[in-house]
Amino acid sequence: MDEENKETVVLGAISRGISKFEKISRESNVSPKDLESILKKLENSGLIKVDEKKGWLGTKIEINPTENGYKEFERQLKILQEKWNQLENTYKSGNKQELEQKLKEDKSFLPSMMMFGIIDMMMFSMMFSMIGSTVGSFIPADDMGGTDNNVEDMEGTDMGDDGGFDIDIGF
Repeated sequence: MDEENKETVVLGAISRGISKFEKISRESNVSPKDLESILKKLENSGLIKVDEKKGWLGTKIEINPTENGYKEFERQLKILQEKWNQLENTYKSGNKQELEQKLKEDKSFLPSMMMFGIIDMMMFSMMFSMIGSTVGSFIPADDMGGTDNNVEDMEGTDMGDDGGFDIDIGF
């Protein structure tokens, strides 16, 4: 993910109410070192403010968006939505070469679109099917937010054979 998209993802996480450094790093899939420089840049731009609160257990640091930060995030979301709409329209036109070209041009925006739920995954998979490619060839696995592929994430899940549906209708 390029620097601009990392900034958008971090600002988005903060705008959605995540205010702790560790949680922002985890949710945005950005290393603590990169996150520190991004936060400094966002603070210098006036998009976030860093508050130190003193409590019984020591100093607590909270990171919150400013009004300008909210506006900038909304502007970035609108841009991402417009890019997605263009991709959808290109797919619907049936022009395989144009779709492949647009996907390559917007490659760096795809992880952000996934992160913010802009992408319709069914449409997305049909796009890749149309051009005869896979998502992995466009987006590295480490850029796909929320898809860590960790076995530990599956703890406590029921992998039973009934598909999760257990309905007694009384017959």
